[in-house]
Amino acid sequence: MFGRRVLAGVLLVGGITAVAVLTSPELVLARVAAVADDPLRLLALLCLLAVVRPLLAWPTSLLSLIAGYGFGLPGTLPAVGLLTVTSVPPYLFGERGRAELLAGDGRLSAAATRLDTAGDRALAVAGPFRSVLVARLAPLPSDVISGAAGVAGVPLWPYLAGTAAGELPWAVAAVVAGTSLHRLAVDGLHGVFDVRLVAAAAAAGVLLLVGPVYRHYAAEPTNVDE
Repeated sequence: MFGRRVLAGVLLVGGITAVAVLTSPELVLARVAAVADDPLRLLALLCLLAVVRPLLAWPTSLLSLIAGYGFGLPGTLPAVGLLTVTSVPPYLFGERGRAELLAGDGRLSAAATRLDTAGDRALAVAGPFRSVLVARLAPLPSDVISGAAGVAGVPLWPYLAGTAAGELPWAVAAVVAGTSLHRLAVDGLHGVFDVRLVAAAAAAGVLLLVGPVYRHYAAEPTNVDE
């Protein structure tokens, strides 16, 4: 039984790897032009990509780039929605892992319990929505943030709202870049986000944390020797 599971796992990973190689993001971008003139077909393609993207470990910016090419600046709205949808599978994976660890026993479970308590305290400082928003503004891999939010026990609705708000500047930048498929074909997915945008988003995230962190520590009672 164990050998069959290992074999099934190897075949699954091999299949996903093969699909990822044979259908690279650059290849998808090259084929977008065939459906770009049909908004419904393009939207269907985007929805499909949003579902399978986490399995193929493709960058989330691919969705916004295609939306920008097909719909122009109005593609920002569907891009934000798709970025939010495609972040759900990694979040659920992290949430399930958290539940299994907390339900177990032994050292690993004890460590998970301590980590969960620390996560609750961190979320209590800024709140789940603001915490996710700040994390999305940081220049970190999207799927890592999604999985970490699930592990930290962030509730679903604040997670979705924080993801949508935090992905907005990245979606706008990628949509603007996606309006020129020729440039994307030449430059690829690299260099989509200007370093100034990355720095501004990171700075905005820090500023969003300053107030809650200050209020939290200012409200803590201090022990003063009389």
